[in-house]
Amino acid sequence: MDDKQITAFLEQRDEAALSGIGQRYGAYLKKIAYNILGDVGESEECLNDVLMKIWEAQPPAPENLRSYLIMLARRSAVDILRRRTRQKRRSSEYSVSLEELGDTLLTENAPEAEVDAKALAECVERWLFGLSEEQRAVFLQRYYLCRQISKISESTGFSRSKLKSMLMRLRNSLKTYLEKENFI
Repeated sequence: MDDKQITAFLEQRDEAALSGIGQRYGAYLKKIAYNILGDVGESEECLNDVLMKIWEAQPPAPENLRSYLIMLARRSAVDILRRRTRQKRRSSEYSVSLEELGDTLLTENAPEAEVDAKALAECVERWLFGLSEEQRAVFLQRYYLCRQISKISESTGFSRSKLKSMLMRLRNSLKTYLEKENFI
């Protein structure tokens, strides 16, 4: 079933849309959740959350179904990770990738930081679109999809050392850009 069919089923409130999403995107969404959580069972829970949220959100159907599903899966996984972190359980690839960005992004929880969140997101987006397609893909795989460096290496063909130095240069570039834009 393709995205247009799934979207049509969603708009008709037909439960076939949920099975279509599960067949077409289930494994991918669970992998994204697993990259963040490092737990198969919790990844399954995320997929169920995504299906429930998309069902509750309908209609209208999202313009870009795949991107919308990825966003839902990430949010669900991060919510589970926050609950887990409050319980002081194990860390994950998400925690590791955020640590790497720790010196680059603001980490304050001050009210001013929340107000600036949208402006910061727009600034980071401008920076991302200034990168080459290759750099953007690597950055997003690491820090948005929370993929392990070894997995990014397999998918891109770059050596691990090249990826690590590329990511370091990208983090430094982002930090410089954010300083120039007065976010740091």
